[in-house]
Amino acid sequence: MPMILITIIVYFGILLLFSRVTSRGSDNETFYRANRRSPWYMVAFGMVGASISGVTFVSVPGMVNVSGMAYMQTCLGFILGYMAVAFLLLPVYYKYNLTTIYTFLQKRLGERSYKTGASFFLLSKMTGAAVRFYVVCIILQRFVLDGMGIPFPVTVVCMVALIWLYTHRGGIKTLVWTDSLQTVCMFTALLLIIYHTAQALGMGLGEAFQAVAADGRSRIFVFDDWVDKQYFWKQFISGIFIVIVMTGLDQDMMQKNLTCKTLREAQKDMCTYGVAFVPANLLFLTLGVMLSLLAERQGIPLPQAGDELLPMFAATGKLGSAVLVLFTLGIVAASFSSADSALTSMTTSYCVDIRQRPHDERLRRQAHVGMACAFVVFILLFRLVNSPSVIDAIYVICSYTYGPLLGLFAFGLLTRRKVNDRIVPFIAVASPLLCLGLDKLVGATMGYHFGYELLMLNGLLTFLGLSFSRQK
Repeated sequence: MPMILITIIVYFGILLLFSRVTSRGSDNETFYRANRRSPWYMVAFGMVGASISGVTFVSVPGMVNVSGMAYMQTCLGFILGYMAVAFLLLPVYYKYNLTTIYTFLQKRLGERSYKTGASFFLLSKMTGAAVRFYVVCIILQRFVLDGMGIPFPVTVVCMVALIWLYTHRGGIKTLVWTDSLQTVCMFTALLLIIYHTAQALGMGLGEAFQAVAADGRSRIFVFDDWVDKQYFWKQFISGIFIVIVMTGLDQDMMQKNLTCKTLREAQKDMCTYGVAFVPANLLFLTLGVMLSLLAERQGIPLPQAGDELLPMFAATGKLGSAVLVLFTLGIVAASFSSADSALTSMTTSYCVDIRQRPHDERLRRQAHVGMACAFVVFILLFRLVNSPSVIDAIYVICSYTYGPLLGLFAFGLLTRRKVNDRIVPFIAVASPLLCLGLDKLVGATMGYHFGYELLMLNGLLTFLGLSFSRQK
């Protein structure tokens, strides 16, 4: 246990060193846009880690016992989604020289549309990021920190405070470099855990990969049942729209991409890390099959919750103390690379979009502290509720909030019509509620439940509502 604590302390020490070097002479332009001087290859490499949260690190391996490797169908759709963002959305963002992407809604649709888009982002990002970070804190607390006698509130406050400490000056410029470090740590941990798992199976890496390929859980493509949520075209097309909405229309994911020197470099960055997602997620799923094989060989019952598959082996010492340290490092790196950018992007959106004072450094510092405190409060509230059903419901709510963003941006980009800006907030709220009602109605009458395609339906309803509200 002391070794784990030492590892975390050393890791944070390196992050603080990166912060000190990158934040020299920083101002609001540095915090928000890194002075538009980030090397595209550093942004691309760091974005791979930033896009994989701590929840992904522990959840994706466990998917294989429920849906095999069908998640790869969605990842293949990601590639086309990233290309769409690179060649359809990035040119618009660079044309207007945007600090936050929601300013486009102000220029195209109006002030209330602008504030509606930014508000939906802040709501979904704060809730979603807090839930993801909470899940990681719970895993660390349960498998690592409880044994050291560290209370959960102390864990949360310390971890969020450390994130604030290394981001409060340099902001997005610091994150471009720390994300690269975190990506290295995360994939080093993942690859070494795979190696140790193969050793525990008594196999070399080649033999282990052959065993994975021969296992029934390695099935990727599902073409035989169109009603199945894992049906190929549902997953593939949903993967395209998930990236367009949750990357291209998300300030958190786009802020680093907007720090590249030119549009061409930003497009190279986007396409590079978009393709890298396929092998990255394939590694996580491969580890899941290997761990399942190991559990069967050792007569260990597979956990009911897929999230517990990797922690069951890595965090309990079943694969050795080295894997325990690697597991801790991996999920800390993955969770921090997503939480730090969430805090930075929420601070940026609040100052630029909601308060519209992008040059006020005092406001920016106050907002950053406020966002960190709100983050802590949200996490501790989830701990008090401590109900998986509530957490699942929050994830569903977050998925609903991206639909109006899709509809708003689609209407602004694909049409030249004006809207009745006064009623846009009502349309944006009504669309998710209609989707919820349709999902319940179709499920009760036809037995069909929407999956990822609900996002597209939500965006379509918003688009139609904006069409009917247009001004002559």
